[in-house]
Amino acid sequence: MELELKHPYDAGLEHVLGTFFDENRIIEKNRKMGARNVRIAELKRDDLSAKLVVEREMMTSIAVPGVLASFHREWNQVRQEEHWFRKDDGEWHCEFRVRVDGVPAKIQGIMKLSGSQQRCTNEVTLNVRCDVPLLGKKVARFLAEDSRAKIEQEYSVIRELL
Repeated sequence: MELELKHPYDAGLEHVLGTFFDENRIIEKNRKMGARNVRIAELKRDDLSAKLVVEREMMTSIAVPGVLASFHREWNQVRQEEHWFRKDDGEWHCEFRVRVDGVPAKIQGIMKLSGSQQRCTNEVTLNVRCDVPLLGKKVARFLAEDSRAKIEQEYSVIRELL
């Protein structure tokens, strides 16, 4: 299952990147999103690349379908890895993956942040795949919908923090 989202910012590319990689803002963003036990496992950035690894516990953002209720936990341990690369002066690309402990699915995607000193846009493509027989498509659909809600919430919080 694939999602595509586009998030425009009324702030320049470098300012938005600075927010993405600021340790205090990462912690604050996760707090505002309801996460707990947030830990920045890795954070590094230079002129050409960046890497961010965040571990946290999160709740689902949407109701869990009945057929998946037996797999559901109130809090889920989540690890998100982002690998960023500078494409040129006005564009950065990111490959990311998200692992939810105990969930037999792959969540990964790409981001393309592009723009100028005045404004920029982050284009997000997310792929969710679950190969569990009979339930795989339901799990993937649920995770995609939950991810969409979390991504939109994160976008809103980032705009507040800019």
